Amino acid sequence: MSINDIPAFNAGLNGLATLLITAGFIFIKLGRKEAHRACMFSAGVVSAVFLVGYLTHKALKGATTGAGEAVHTQFGGEGAIRTVYYAMLISHILLAIAIAYLVPKTFALAFKGDFERHKKWAKVVFPIWYYVSITGVLVYFFLYQWWPATR
Repeated sequence: MSINDIPAFNAGLNGLATLLITAGFIFIKLGRKEAHRACMFSAGVVSAVFLVGYLTHKALKGATTGAGEAVHTQFGGEGAIRTVYYAMLISHILLAIAIAYLVPKTFALAFKGDFERHKKWAKVVFPIWYYVSITGVLVYFFLYQWWPATR
């Protein structure tokens, strides 16, 4: 695997997390608590691996350019799609920062057996995590597949 493969790998992790979150949601609605727990825990692990991969990619990209810091991938779209992309990106980043706290907190409530509070938190956290997971995949496609920057 090269540095150029990491974004696609990370998008795959986000896609997998989305599938696991979806399955976990369906399982809890069906009353299948053990399946819900397994899916949501797996989604948490996959999301954590994504975060490691994302930070590694940024660090390696900075090291290979000699910048000594993380380097951002340029977006190649112009016009209205540029506005759409940056609105999505900004909301994705801000909400991703939030879920770095919200998801572990929601998990902790479940692990402690405080299911009433877990359920209240999950009603708020689920749609945020879901949005971040889906937009993570979309950011990849916007940057690397649909509107890559020409150099």
